[in-house]
Amino acid sequence: MIRFEGAGKRYGAAVAVDRLDLDVPEGETCALIGPSGCGKSTSLRMVNRLVAPDEGRVLLGGRDVAESDPVRLRRGIGYVLQGVGLFPHRSVAGNVATVPALLGWSRARVSERVDAMLALVGLDPATYRARRPDALSGGERQRVGVARALAADPPVLLMDEPFGAVDPLARGALQREIGALLRSLRKTVLIVTHDIDEALILADRIAVMRGGRLVQAATPEALLARPADAFVAEFVGRERALRRLSLASAGDLAEPGEAPEVPEIAPDTDLRAALSRMLETGATRLRLAGPEPRVLTLEALRGAVNEERAAPGDGPS
Repeated sequence: MIRFEGAGKRYGAAVAVDRLDLDVPEGETCALIGPSGCGKSTSLRMVNRLVAPDEGRVLLGGRDVAESDPVRLRRGIGYVLQGVGLFPHRSVAGNVATVPALLGWSRARVSERVDAMLALVGLDPATYRARRPDALSGGERQRVGVARALAADPPVLLMDEPFGAVDPLARGALQREIGALLRSLRKTVLIVTHDIDEALILADRIAVMRGGRLVQAATPEALLARPADAFVAEFVGRERALRRLSLASAGDLAEPGEAPEVPEIAPDTDLRAALSRMLETGATRLRLAGPEPRVLTLEALRGAVNEERAAPGDGPS
């Protein structure tokens, strides 16, 4: 759905993006990640022509975006900005209705779509429709931003540091909720973040950039298990064995067994959270909720940390 073919951008003598080759298949989420100034935001903005490449090209659905009218192109792409970027003088409903109104939808259709999008992101339309952005929390503003980006049902969604303004205490839950929503909608998503944990939650594939170049593009599992070089290993952190646990759930490793005396967890609890529960309680086993008696053992968690799950060959291209 999105393809960078040797895409490059310079600002004077400075190279912002250096011959980027990257594919984002339809229906998948790809996270561009790296230190500040690595070219990830510039790369994302090439997709909707906010930045024009000096070399190479960017294709959307097989068509060079340079051949598209920029206004029409942008109206067909959802865009979630850092800090959300809601119009402060408009109500929540007015913000969500922005693109459908520009596309000439009828009032009735726009109104129906606004209510559907607010409900989709977990905001009651009756409660939030008339509110202004300054009356919302950071998490609520982010939800409205996602609803606005999805309102015209675009096939592609661009997200530039979308959770940066959200309270850290609410950020993790919101990331998981929005990530699950986007996967259920099967949108093609390109997201820019500097937070490896955010990328692991949201992305099907993570592209690590440094100095304008793509260093490694891989699934989260492969990235954590087999970083391409010392830079990637350092960037994903020394806790990558623990981070790998967050990619699987307790139900994946549970085995049949009775343990009525130990703490209970939900089957979809990630393994990192399960390990934390064991450490908090001193338990070496956890009981899974559900009709069938199953347990998760500390030994199984140890095996998960050491297991080489990633397939070989996930490299810079």
